[in-house]
Formats: sequence, structure tokens, C-alpha cells
Amino acid sequence: MSTLEEEMMTTEEIRRRVEELGQWFHNLDLGGVKTAPDHFLGDYPATKWQRFSAAIPADLRGKSVLDIGCNAGFYSIQMKQRGAERVVAIDTDEKYLAQARFAAKVSGADIEFRNLSVYRVGELHERFDLVLFMGVLYHLRHPLLALDLLHEHVAGDLLVVQSMLRGSNESIDVPPDFHFWENDVFDDQKFPRMYFVEKRYANDPTNWWIPNRACFEAMLRSAGFEILDHPEDEVFICRWAEVTGPVNYTEELREITR
Repeated sequence: MSTLEEEMMTTEEIRRRVEELGQWFHNLDLGGVKTAPDHFLGDYPATKWQRFSAAIPADLRGKSVLDIGCNAGFYSIQMKQRGAERVVAIDTDEKYLAQARFAAKVSGADIEFRNLSVYRVGELHERFDLVLFMGVLYHLRHPLLALDLLHEHVAGDLLVVQSMLRGSNESIDVPPDFHFWENDVFDDQKFPRMYFVEKRYANDPTNWWIPNRACFEAMLRSAGFEILDHPEDEVFICRWAEVTGPVNYTEELREITR
């Protein structure tokens, strides 16, 4: 075993602690122990990571990273393995945070964990070189507000963001304006759409909003993020930019979050 923590714990001890920490959503390899070997998505999120990892800088030395909705810490650990100087990981689920702290210790990864909502990221009083926002947006009742808050408070350069997408997977150029009596465009499946889930989706009552691709892209642009790359079906690599839309929402944002 390569790390001090692994040398201190036997495989059986790691397995026992993994079981004590309850059901895992991230399938991690902790000293040879898989945390979610029967995941319905397979070896998740490792298989997804493999599809877009090349789009993220391989050398993060000297960089700061914020992982929002860190779950059991898979992506945070990957960032430390790429040499990130500082990784802050936040979530609002204490069960996930307990799993993430244990995973980080076994992996020898120095990560700062905090119980913090995306709606409270302003409390960090810091901008990060790289922000990860993976698999969170569709669990929020106010997803565009969350993107606005990332832009306003914590995104310093790159944003790596992923959302479940449904409907059309086409990217389109939407005209800047429409006549009041224009209706046909709203019947176009490619038009930016956000599907609202009133009750449950996939037996999960926290799946609130599911965008199609054009909607997700439009939301990112509207919040002030320039889309640089789309390396995986659900993943976009973005860069912080000045908000250039017809309405400056920042004053409204500050009003409702002060």
C-alpha cells in the first residue's frame, strides 16, 4: 500500500469502514476495496472521467480548485493527483462528506471539506482557478441562480460543469429577438428547453430541472461563461467572462442574496 493511511489499515479494515459509511454513489478504489461495485452506471464516475479528463490541465501545480457537490470526493482526489495546490470540496450531505473525508485519507489527498450549499459560496470569499460543478445543476430548484452565484463569487478562470440532459442534443444559434406572435419556434425540439420534474425522476425527488443541450449552453452563456470545449455528452469546459447580455442581472443578484 502506497500511502501512510493504507499502511495503517488492512484491506479488511478499509472494507469494514466503507460498509459502515453506508451506500456510496461514487465507486472509488480504496486500497483495493471498491465502494460501489454494483453501481447502476457501472464504474462511475471513473468511466465518465475517462471521457473528458484530457480536456482538463494535466498539471495543476500552484492552482486552487473548488469542487461543488463533491459527493464522496472522486473528482477532488483526481485534482490533487494532478498536483493542485489547494482543493476545497463542499457538499450539504454529511454522509457524503464523511465518505469523502475517509476516501481522501486513504488516498493520501490533502483536501479541505466543508458543509456548504452552492447558494452560500459567497461565504468562501475566494475565487478559484478551477471550479468543478458536476452533477449538481438538475438537483437544484434554482439552477440559473446557482450559475450566477458561481460567476459572481468563486469562478476565477475555468469552470468544468456537468448536467444530466434530456431532449434534443443539438446546439443551435438562437436569434436575438422574436416577434410577439411568433409561436413556431417554441415547437422546435432544438429550442432551449428546461423540463420541470414536479415529483420524481429516476425515483429521486431532488431531480427538479433537466435541460436540453441548447438550454444548458444558453444558461452558461447567460451567467457569463464562455464555452471552450464540449468533450463529453454532458460536460462543458468554460471560462469566466464579462456578462454581456442585454440585461445586467448583477444588481438583482446582490439584492436577493445579501
